[in-house]
Amino acid sequence: MAQSSQTLNLGFLTVLHEASGHLGGYLVTNIWGRPLEFRLSTAVQPNRVQQILYGETLEAYVCADLIGKTLVDKTATQVQLLVTDTQAALDLRLRVKVPVIFLAAKDADAKPADTIRPGDAASGPLLRHSRFPADAAQVSDMLARLEGSLDLAEPFARIREAITEARRMGVTGRN
Repeated sequence: MAQSSQTLNLGFLTVLHEASGHLGGYLVTNIWGRPLEFRLSTAVQPNRVQQILYGETLEAYVCADLIGKTLVDKTATQVQLLVTDTQAALDLRLRVKVPVIFLAAKDADAKPADTIRPGDAASGPLLRHSRFPADAAQVSDMLARLEGSLDLAEPFARIREAITEARRMGVTGRN
């Protein structure tokens, strides 16, 4: 247990919605933002029957259950905190044992009860899953350890760039 209190690996999950479907990228970094592992999902395109049956829950199901959970499960490196910039992926917290936080856009409205850190001029608010209020204190402690060492928004730019490069190279079926 002592090692896990010293180690702080972060997972960054984004899900892009494109014409070919939803495509996820998952980057695991150390506390300084150095990459430890990267995974890319295949495109997930819900069919019409799924759209009807899942209704308003479809986006969360695709982003959190199908893409997010699969990428996390296939990754060998354990994380202590998972950050997503895809609101629908916040439901991944229902499937994993570590806190999942949503880095909202700068101009996003946030429910005060779910806000871990309000937005400022540099970044949007950080939100936790509403069903896990205890995550707030744990996440705040981890964020204090990160102070000044990593911009939480920056890894998402790297993930998107890596996805673009993987497509260019024809490596888009890996997860």
